[in-house]
Amino acid sequence: MAKQSKPQTILITGVTRGLGRAMVEEFAGSSSSHGNTVIGCARTKSEIKELARIYRKHDFQTVNVASDTEVAAWSKRLLKKYGPPDFVLNNAAIINLKAPLWEVGTKEFSDVVDINIKGVVNVIRHFVPAMIRRKSGVIVNFSSRWGESFDKQMGPYCATKWAVMALTQVLAEELKPFGVAAIALNPGIIRTEMLQRYLGLTIGPSQSCYPTPAKWAKMAAPYILSLKMSDTGKLRKVPSR
Repeated sequence: MAKQSKPQTILITGVTRGLGRAMVEEFAGSSSSHGNTVIGCARTKSEIKELARIYRKHDFQTVNVASDTEVAAWSKRLLKKYGPPDFVLNNAAIINLKAPLWEVGTKEFSDVVDINIKGVVNVIRHFVPAMIRRKSGVIVNFSSRWGESFDKQMGPYCATKWAVMALTQVLAEELKPFGVAAIALNPGIIRTEMLQRYLGLTIGPSQSCYPTPAKWAKMAAPYILSLKMSDTGKLRKVPSR
């Protein structure tokens, strides 16, 4: 990781899999943490327990970001203990199984919307006021290449990532007077379970051109920490080199 001026408090949602887990390992790892404090959540209790065991100096809790009640309780405890985070990384997301829109079931559609959109807003609702009072901080909402394009049979996921883009741009304008930045991030195509779910096959040689989450995080972590007020309201992409 690139040199940073001071330790950062970094909040990450969706920390038990894919990019979230890789970011935890990069931001909290002993060789590269620079004293950062990582506070994270996900829905899987056993995996959260394992993260808490590995990274004892950091803070992980089982929270479903789609539940405003759970996020409210989580934020109350964290803000009292750590104060406002320096970075909020709204990473938690799920993807629908490929299907024409009229064949997507009610529950599947609602689950994608609840986590990918409502989850982002719930986190913003309960952490941003403290960041406003401090007059600093960076919110990074994870979008996608489908936050500005689309693909057939991916209607629910595309709709949520377009929504993340719109919400980020609105939020950026609302937060400008308070010195808090809101940025959308396109992480690129990574060899994750989500990619496997989209492709409908196991990860194999045909996906070897895409970075693993760990390799991606090596590039992404310093890039994320470099984001600042001049980036607010924009869609940024993690550099591939």
